[in-house]
Amino acid sequence: MPTLTRTLTLGTRGSALARWQTEWALTRLAAAWPGLEIQTKLFTTSGDRMLDKPLPEVGGKGLFTEELENALRSGEIDLAVHSLKDLPIEDSPRLTIGAICAREDARDVLISRDGCTLGTLPPNARVGTSSLRRAAQLLAVRPDLTLLPLRGNVDTRVRKAMQGDFDAIVLAAAGVIRLGLQAHVAEYLPFDVMLPAPGQGALAVQCCAENAAVLELLQAIDDQPTRAAVTAERAFLWALGGGCSAPVAAYAQSRFSHPTPLRSGDSRPQSKIQLTGLVASADGRFVIHVSGSDDEAEALGCDLAQEALALGAGELLR
Repeated sequence: MPTLTRTLTLGTRGSALARWQTEWALTRLAAAWPGLEIQTKLFTTSGDRMLDKPLPEVGGKGLFTEELENALRSGEIDLAVHSLKDLPIEDSPRLTIGAICAREDARDVLISRDGCTLGTLPPNARVGTSSLRRAAQLLAVRPDLTLLPLRGNVDTRVRKAMQGDFDAIVLAAAGVIRLGLQAHVAEYLPFDVMLPAPGQGALAVQCCAENAAVLELLQAIDDQPTRAAVTAERAFLWALGGGCSAPVAAYAQSRFSHPTPLRSGDSRPQSKIQLTGLVASADGRFVIHVSGSDDEAEALGCDLAQEALALGAGELLR
């Protein structure tokens, strides 16, 4: 085990999902490194405090990470576990993503008290979401829907749906599954209807870039196929110049083959990545789809972004 001078401290937000994710990572680190001492420290972020406005109006998803990132830089904590889709595309100063863990279901789900699916919701149904990505794709299929802002933790949002505050809400399947709330799901939305946010369903473990001991520990829980897939997705978003709140979606799958000998005598697993990207107008009237495959994740994401821009994605994003 790499030498640590103190107990490893994981920072976490107080929501049920954030705590679940942190405990999940903690359990796997402890299993990989028997004898490792790990503790958690609770934080309340700006995003947790400002729940009365849509995220794009109050500063975007970085509001959920700023306090944790400051604690990493100060040495108050060693690790922070995030939903990858909540992290900005570019690493914060002095920080890096030390591990990307195996992905949960990347789809979105529709939750409705009456069990209605997207196709069977009544005309002009009230659907809760504060995601421009989800809103655009919902309107592309059901332009009659009335979309209403929805913030709060996953369990809070589900409770609002069950209380009848909305006819339906749309959430990431991963959070619903992790909290054991699948019984409320009326429909798992297929990718051809609702493409996810880049990185959706994956957990990212953030740490200081210069902390070699912690980086070595994290290698044990880093999942190569997931890392390759989400790297392609985030490269697509980055090359479009989009932020976390833009009406951009992407989903990739990566398959690693057995190591292939190289001329140098070295060998490494070979990957083939299939990526689908989407850019839409906010009202869902115009939707651009692109797809392709490559062995190089970043190149694939950037190439498909250029293809989307050539098809008019820049105008939609503006």
